[in-house]
Amino acid sequence: MSGKSTGRLWIPIVLGAVVIGVLVGVIVAQGILLNRKAPVAEVLREDEPEKRPVLVNEQNAEQIAEALIEEERVPVGSYEVVMNSTWRFPDGSAPSENAYVENVPENTNDVYFDVQLADTGETIYESPVIPRGTHLNQITLNRDLDAGSYDCLLIYHLIDEEQRTLRTLRMAITIIVDS
Repeated sequence: MSGKSTGRLWIPIVLGAVVIGVLVGVIVAQGILLNRKAPVAEVLREDEPEKRPVLVNEQNAEQIAEALIEEERVPVGSYEVVMNSTWRFPDGSAPSENAYVENVPENTNDVYFDVQLADTGETIYESPVIPRGTHLNQITLNRDLDAGSYDCLLIYHLIDEEQRTLRTLRMAITIIVDS
C-alpha cells in the first residue's frame, strides 16, 4: 500500500512543476515580447501632447526622417536667440550702432519683439515682424532717451501665420545712449 500512495503523491508534484514551468515560460516570453518594439518615431507637437508614435514603414520612412531632422534643429514653439545684449546709440533719436536681432532659418516661427524700460515697463521700441532667416539692425527707438545706461526687457513674441502670439520669451538687455 505504501507504494501506491507514494506514486499518487508524485502526480500532483509533477503537475504542479509543469504548471509552474509553463507560467514561468509565459512570463519570460511576455517580457521578451514587451521589450521587442517595432521601429517607431515619435513626432510630438506641444499642442498635441497625447499623439501616438507612428510606425515606420517603407511608405512613410522618408517623411518621418525629415520630420525628425526638422525637430532636432529647433523644437516647435522654441526659439534660438541670436542677438547682442548691449545696444549703443549715439543719441536718443539716432539708429543704434550695433543693435542686432536675427531669426535664424532653423527657428519654427516668425517673431516680433518689444523693448521695455525695466524700471517703469514703458515700451520704447516695437519691432516689425522678423521672418525666419532674416535679421533686424539699424534700430531706432520709438522714444528719444536722454544720455545714460538703461536696463531693459526685450520680449519676443513667437507668432503663427495669423500673427497671433503662441509664446513669449523675455531677455534682459542694456541700452546705452551716448549723448
